[in-house]
Amino acid sequence: MISVVLADDQALVRAGFRALLDAEPGIEVVGEAADGLRAVEVVRATRPDVVLMDIRMPGVDGLEATRRIAADPELAATRVVILTTFELDEYVFEALRTGASGFLVKDTEPVDLLRGVRAVAAGDGLLSPSVTRRVIGSFAAAAVAHGRQPEPPRDLGQLTDREREVLVLVAEGLSNDEIAARLVISPATAKTHVSRTMIKLGARDRAQLVVYAYEAGLIRPGWLAG
Repeated sequence: MISVVLADDQALVRAGFRALLDAEPGIEVVGEAADGLRAVEVVRATRPDVVLMDIRMPGVDGLEATRRIAADPELAATRVVILTTFELDEYVFEALRTGASGFLVKDTEPVDLLRGVRAVAAGDGLLSPSVTRRVIGSFAAAAVAHGRQPEPPRDLGQLTDREREVLVLVAEGLSNDEIAARLVISPATAKTHVSRTMIKLGARDRAQLVVYAYEAGLIRPGWLAG
């Protein structure tokens, strides 16, 4: 059974998501919250598999709530999915940096929401890296326009040459099978390289690897031009 917590300051939104999720076999809503502080409390009490988190809430917002959840070692198995009204919400990039596993626009089709919850619970990023990359790219370009350049993190050196290759390919949106084909290795070996890269960089999932690849300077902000 996949357990879910809903965090949104609009009761009608929470009611709609609850009705949809509770009607799905194998998924159960175990808690709700109308603000970020309460969301963290509910998550700590229920330890759900997935949190659907609105960013814009009163008091402690969803961004800070996500940061607190991601920083809590006891909640390492909990995945946060950001809910936003607009795909290019200015806070989505920061949410991904602080530990969110992906994002959904609130008018997502029900079947996509259910598929996404199951994907995140299974340990995958909610959206394909290419979609997440588009969001990151938008704000990366804006950062460069304001004179800010990414600085390679100090821990990049712990990756092997092959792991650096894999990191770039993940950020380009390739699946494990596609990485295997590109590098002429087995899918199992590709999966192992991805897992080791995530462990070394402290990434919770593939979405964070995409963020890391940009911040390490491995992918240029102009990537979207092509």
